[in-house]
Parts: sequence; structure tokens; C-alpha cells
Amino acid sequence: MAMNAIATGFWGAFFGTVALMVAGSVFAFFRSLHRVGFNAALAAMASGLFVAAYIGWLPIPSLDVSDRVQAHVATVTSGILAYLLLYMLGLQRRIKLALQVLYGLCAVSAAVLLAGWLLTPFQALVLSSAGTCLLTLAGLAICLRSALRGEGLAWATVTGLVLTLAAVTSLSWIAISRGNVPWPVHAVSAFAASAYMVVIASVLWARYSYLVELHEVMAHGPAYDPVTRMRSHSETGQMLGNEFKRLKSDDMPIGVIVISISNFYALEKLHGRAAVNHALFICAARLRRTVPSDVEMGRLADDGFLLMVRNPNQNRRLIQLARAVQVRLAKPVVLSTSREPGQLESALALWAADVGVGVLTASAADVKASSAVALGRAMSRTAWSFASRVAWFDKSTGRIDELPDPAAV
Repeated sequence: MAMNAIATGFWGAFFGTVALMVAGSVFAFFRSLHRVGFNAALAAMASGLFVAAYIGWLPIPSLDVSDRVQAHVATVTSGILAYLLLYMLGLQRRIKLALQVLYGLCAVSAAVLLAGWLLTPFQALVLSSAGTCLLTLAGLAICLRSALRGEGLAWATVTGLVLTLAAVTSLSWIAISRGNVPWPVHAVSAFAASAYMVVIASVLWARYSYLVELHEVMAHGPAYDPVTRMRSHSETGQMLGNEFKRLKSDDMPIGVIVISISNFYALEKLHGRAAVNHALFICAARLRRTVPSDVEMGRLADDGFLLMVRNPNQNRRLIQLARAVQVRLAKPVVLSTSREPGQLESALALWAADVGVGVLTASAADVKASSAVALGRAMSRTAWSFASRVAWFDKSTGRIDELPDPAAV
């Protein structure tokens, strides 16, 4: 049955999206990010092949042969896309689990293909289409679970899989009905498939940009500021001086939070400077996601960070922010130990930052900028001995003490 011109236009837009994604993957591949480029191209071509087979655009004259080909394409491409989905969720970080999943998907695909040969071509097509829908639902459940646990890219993949389910269901209807469907079904399917490609491209772009930035950080080390991408160590000192000059004019206090990490030295001795640079990069990225936009940030020496909170009207906000920063930075992370761009995701070292946080409220009348930072740094190092890893200067006792419960402030 000839396809409606409007439906053809929608599918043309989809294949245009596929072509753009393949072109982008080639660019990433030649930028030495081979794994990202290969996976992007594989996802685009597998999706394009699936659609081309199901809408009858493959040059196959025999209906029975077409059904067999569609069944095989559906089974193989769904297995490939399922593995790529798990890759985007970080499966590659656990090599043993990745191999188990790969073998399991191969076994399931082989079983579906074998069962299909025991059926008629049309029945095999129905079986493979049902298997694809079930695999999409299983992937959606996995991604939803990861999203609810707080994984960064999981919600994007949930959106992609909802679109995939809509596209696969519509395409299965088109294939099983031999194309005898109204053009809106084609339109919905093509739109969902195109939107899926856009979501997957955005997820892969996030991974691509992450690896590019990580490569720059590991290459330049402390000279490249991983917190603001702009301030160097000297510029952080300039920021501090400017803030205290402002205090003299408006006579308002400022909140100072100093973060010190004690185990960078041990990490460097065990795994080298590249691992330390990766750890700095991760800590900075976590800081940016935790700290509000009105808080100024900067690097402090080689093992710490400085946060400046303007007009802290009450200590509660400083305490809550300090605790949030400590909890966020102390989460374990698996670090790369190689400087090669193609091996940045070969995570080998499990590490958790030993974080100490010092909190104080300062004014120009009470203390100089350098003295405030020195006191904050001393408090952050003292905090290493506290269970909460957060310390502040208790003015009532005149000494550094463990940070109290925010409800008591």
C-alpha cells in the first residue's frame, strides 16, 4: 500500500534526525572520544534500520521474507538499543555486570529468533514485536528506578523510553496491519521516534561534554579552575578582597564556608595526579549542583574550596548549606586513572573525599579577609575530627566547636 505523502514527510524528518546524529557521532569519534561516537552512531543506525524495516522501506518483494526480516531486525536492534540504554546509565563502570547483561541480552534475542523459526513468518513478526515492547517496558522500569534513586541522566532516559514505547507500539501496528493504517498513526510514530532520537542525542551530548571537560581538567590540573571555569587561585583571592571591601561600605556580615579535603595526597600516591584531578573535577561539579546561584565560589589552595554567602540574615542557612555540601562531597565516586581520552570512563579507583567544613560569619569590623579565611581553614581542618565533619566558631565559648543541629539555631 502506498504511503500517504504527509506520512512520508514525517518519516523523512525522522531519517534526517538520524543523519544528523550520525554526523555528530563521527565528529565525536574523531575528537578521540571513540566510545561515545561509536555508541551514538550505533543507536542512530539501529533505530533507522528498525523504522525502515517496519514501515516497509526495505526493498523486499516477498511478503513472507519481509515478515522474517522485520522479525529479525526488531529482535537484534532492540537488544542493541537495550544495551546502549544501560550503558548510558553507567553500566560500563562495572565490567562484570556489563558482561552478564550483554550475555543475557544475546541469550534472550537468540531464544526469540529460534522461537520465531518455529512459527510462520507473520507469527514471528508478532512475537518479535511483542518482545520489543516488553523489553522497552523492562528498560522503562529500570530507568524509572534509577531516576527515583537520583541518577543524573535517568529522567532523560525515562522520557526517551516513553517515546520509544509509543513509537514501537505504533510501528508494530503499522507492520502487522501491512501499512493499512491512517496517516496520523504514521505521524505519531514518526514524531515519537524523532523525539526519542533528540533525547538520546542530548544524553550522549551530556556524556560527550562531560568527557571533554574532564579531559581538560586532567590535562591542566590545578591551573584550570574546576569550580567556576573562570577564577584562578589569584582571582579567588581577588574575589575575597572585593567582598570585604564591600563590607566596609554597607557594614553587613558575610558568611564564609571553607571546605578542606584531607585525602588528596594519599590518592595521588596511590593512583597518580590524574586521579586527583578527576577527584577535584567531581567535587567541583557536585559543589555547583549543591550551592545556590547567589553564593560565590572559588578554589582555595590545592585541597579546598571557598564559599562566600552575602547577607546571611541567620545562621540557619549557613548551617544547612554546610551540611548539604559535606554530605554531597563525601559520597563515594569511582575515578579514572588514565589521561587518555578514550579511557576516561575506565573507572578503576573507588574513592570518597574526607571532607571538613568550617563555617563562620564575618564582618569588616571584626576580622580581615585573610584572617577570616585562615580561621575558616583552621575550622575545616578541625572538623576532620568531628563525627559530622562540620565545625563553626562558637562566639559564646570563644572556641571552634562541632556544628549544632539546625533546629536548635
